[in-house]
Amino acid sequence: MFSTSEPVPPRTRAALCGLPPRAGLGLKTGHFGEVLDTQPDLGFFEVHAENYMVAGGPFHHFLGLIRERYALSLHGVGLSIGGEDALDTQHLKRLAALIERYQPHAFSEHLAWSSHGPVFLNDLLPLAYDSPTLDRVCAHIDQVQNTLKRPMLLENPATYLAFQRSTIDEPEFIAEVIRRSGCGLLLDVNNVYVSCINHQRDPLAYLEALPLHAVGEIHLAGFAEDGDSLGDRLLIDDHGAPVDPAVWALYQKVLGRIGPVATLIERDNQIPPFSVLLDEARRADELLRFVGGRP
Repeated sequence: MFSTSEPVPPRTRAALCGLPPRAGLGLKTGHFGEVLDTQPDLGFFEVHAENYMVAGGPFHHFLGLIRERYALSLHGVGLSIGGEDALDTQHLKRLAALIERYQPHAFSEHLAWSSHGPVFLNDLLPLAYDSPTLDRVCAHIDQVQNTLKRPMLLENPATYLAFQRSTIDEPEFIAEVIRRSGCGLLLDVNNVYVSCINHQRDPLAYLEALPLHAVGEIHLAGFAEDGDSLGDRLLIDDHGAPVDPAVWALYQKVLGRIGPVATLIERDNQIPPFSVLLDEARRADELLRFVGGRP
């Protein structure tokens, strides 16, 4: 089923991600001033790389000041790692320059595709899980890691459909990508829950099949709920709500298995006051301290 190429020896969690095992927040432009004025007790901030792929301007000014005080995680959304086309080398060069500028503690991207030829689609689209796709994804990750001269973290997707031509189960596909490329796993617990509900799978069984030893960072977020044409639950990974109780419960089980890992609270839509996000981060920090033996 898999390529016969030799796997890369596994890296330690510290080599995959230098973030402290604390809670962090996605850094929003509307919160720049408050963060600098109050200097909240947070483990790190995360930004989307594509928002900073310019030479200068106010975004860089404020990020530079915040980077002096906090650990930083850089999260990509536009590399199209799962795409059929070759990676955009200019995009990759801009990403390398950004990483050289800020020296983030971690870099991550999605197991998804978002471009076809010259057309960029503002979405993270699903893949068919088969041997050719596996070879292509591994080759793209090799190219990214060789260019950036560091390992990356690959985020598990939130999906709403599955391809009939898939011959590999999603967790098995992710595990093989990590085995062959030596990258780490960005475990998005909300994505696990959303995908499993949408595909009527057991979230715990899905987690058990993942290479949890390779988790370098965790994401928590909220979702929207709808119904499909058959009346079943349909969850949408919209990052527009607080973390759901079911996701918090799943997160606690993950921490019980792997111990404390840097955890991001994601909120990209309907962004509340900074204090509300800080409360969610504090809840994650409490759980991280508890599993780390520091209640």
